[in-house]
Amino acid sequence: MTLSGRSFDPTRPPVSTTGPVVDYSLARRSTLEALRGGRLATTDVCDAHPELMRAGKNIGEEVPAPCPVCSHETLRWVRYVYGDDLKHNSGRVVYPTDWLHELMANYDQFTCYVVEVCTDCAWNHLMRSYVTGRKFAGRPPLRERKQQG
Repeated sequence: MTLSGRSFDPTRPPVSTTGPVVDYSLARRSTLEALRGGRLATTDVCDAHPELMRAGKNIGEEVPAPCPVCSHETLRWVRYVYGDDLKHNSGRVVYPTDWLHELMANYDQFTCYVVEVCTDCAWNHLMRSYVTGRKFAGRPPLRERKQQG
């Protein structure tokens, strides 16, 4: 969720409260090209874990695009958080979105992973990961830091 209150968008993480960001869109594009080119079978890429499917179906954020494999409108984003500081919360699905902000306010550092999953064909791909927490609160975006230095 962005700081403006708009719904969650993994392509635009809350830059003022995150550290390093890793975007996996090139790997996703490569996987889809290999699938369309016949170098990968559908069974190789449509293999989502049952727990990921359940999370996507029940609490995942709707994606305003069709599934890149089956073209159905059942694509969802699911967020997971991991970190030593999180203790029993490490490895959990973040839902509702406000819980992510609560975790950011209460823990120094953890990693959030955004996974795309189709609840129809079981396509899944890691979309983005970013480090966040109190350690990064109020930090200006990287562009602004580079311009200042």
